[in-house]
Amino acid sequence: MNNTKDFPMANSSINQEFVSDALGAAMPEAEGSCRTPQGVPYSDLPHIINADGLHLFCRYWEPEAPPKALVFVAHGAGEHCSGYADVAQTLTQHSLFVFSHDHVGHGQSEGERMNIKNFQIYIRDCLQHIDLIRTRYPSLPVFILGHSMGGAISILTVCERPQDFAGVVLIAPMIQMNPESATPFKVFLAKVLNHMAPGLSIGSIDPKLVSRDPKQVQAYESDELVYHGGLRVSFGMQLMAASSRIATELPNISWPFLLLHGTADKLCDIRGSHLMHNQAKSTDKKIKVYDGAYHALHHELPETAESVLQEVITWIIERLPAPSGP
Repeated sequence: MNNTKDFPMANSSINQEFVSDALGAAMPEAEGSCRTPQGVPYSDLPHIINADGLHLFCRYWEPEAPPKALVFVAHGAGEHCSGYADVAQTLTQHSLFVFSHDHVGHGQSEGERMNIKNFQIYIRDCLQHIDLIRTRYPSLPVFILGHSMGGAISILTVCERPQDFAGVVLIAPMIQMNPESATPFKVFLAKVLNHMAPGLSIGSIDPKLVSRDPKQVQAYESDELVYHGGLRVSFGMQLMAASSRIATELPNISWPFLLLHGTADKLCDIRGSHLMHNQAKSTDKKIKVYDGAYHALHHELPETAESVLQEVITWIIERLPAPSGP
């Protein structure tokens, strides 16, 4: 039986207390005219307002018992944070407080769909949200769980403030561009097109590459909060820029991390995960490879998804501080 508290709405008990205590001025009262891309007033939803004045939809999953750690979830490109409810609810069963938001231009957050002027905006917003939650739980360790593009966001977020994080869990992270698809000529062509036609579509994500589980593929295809349109050239350039930044950071990484990746992932190259594991100077690092698995390991075939969740839970729990006193 699932006895966790999953609070998507602002009128739930956690948000009445939490918004006033932690978010404070980040969620002003008089904003009834602001609505999500789906037409829902932000005054009815948990949210923060980023440095650009854009509303970001948030989710909070609080355990029944006092939390032992905070876990921020960074979702992938085209996704939204509510797609991680099953993962979050499992983590809360182990006294972990899980929170997340839809990145700018994703899900129920404001912003142009799947387009960003600078990848750093994602990182800045994550740090803002994490800092807000830490005001409520200042003594708890903070972990980040990132999937796909969210993995790249997580890596660069922790690189900015490594002292603030107890560890990073990366599920099929975007670390380097696929060498077959990002050939020197294609990169050159993308740079030219970015000047001439930055809004040009360069193709969309094939749902069949997300998971081997037909039910998960169908759920992804029918999810109206998932962006199913084409990826713009300008967005692709931001992904390449993020990949270049990560390549520079890899040899300097010394913080704990867990890498999980499928060998049949055609969306984020598994060679990036191997590269990170080999180059990072972290003494606490682990990589687990799932043979034949596709991209969204947490939504893969049941046996794989269960194994992934168990790996994540075990890894985080092993890095929690020992209880103090009787």
